[in-house]
Amino acid sequence: MKTSYGFGKEVATSFEETVPKVVEALRKEGFGILCEIDVAATLKSKLGKEIPPYRILGACNPSLAHQVLEMDPSVGLLMPCNAVVRQDASGKVHVELLDPSVMPAMIQRPEIEPLAAEAKQRFQRVLASL
Repeated sequence: MKTSYGFGKEVATSFEETVPKVVEALRKEGFGILCEIDVAATLKSKLGKEIPPYRILGACNPSLAHQVLEMDPSVGLLMPCNAVVRQDASGKVHVELLDPSVMPAMIQRPEIEPLAAEAKQRFQRVLASL
């Protein structure tokens, strides 16, 4: 999976097995989880709609976040970096990560490019480890 704003892959593990694996892989790359949103449960409780399991993990690397916020405090609008673990209608499980390299172009701050590149490399290692 590759879009203009993210990348990901299908994994061979169940949704229930994959979420903690993604959390651990992010931790190994220096990211903590600031928030976890169970989209399926929210849509079920708020709208009565059922979708396959879908979890958004708000990941943050404190060191990288601090450096970027020092350059542009408003960049917090684009934080934390999201990771998605979702199951599609056929039962396949996907892990998708925001591509941090889109951030410098969005905010027109080329000096952020090295930090975004480092974050992207870390996210690519997370994906490769799954």
